[in-house]
Amino acid sequence: MKPTLTLRLPLQMRRELAAISKAEHMPMSELLREAVRKTISIHKFRRLRRLTAPFAEAEGYLTDEDIFSAVS
Repeated sequence: MKPTLTLRLPLQMRRELAAISKAEHMPMSELLREAVRKTISIHKFRRLRRLTAPFAEAEGYLTDEDIFSAVS
C-alpha cells in the first residue's frame, strides 16, 4: 500500500461517509479513493477540454451537441 494520507472531516461528513460505507458494503478508505479518482479524472477531462476547445471551435464545433451530432 502507498503512503498514508490523513484527512480531517467534519463530524457530519464523517457520519454520512460511514452510512454510505455501510450501505454499499465498502470500506470508507475505498469510497474516498474512488472519490479522489473521479476528481482527478474530471480535472484531466476539463483541462483537455480547455486545451482542445479552440481547435474544435475553429472547425465549427461550438457545443457538445455539435460534437455528438458529428459522431453519431
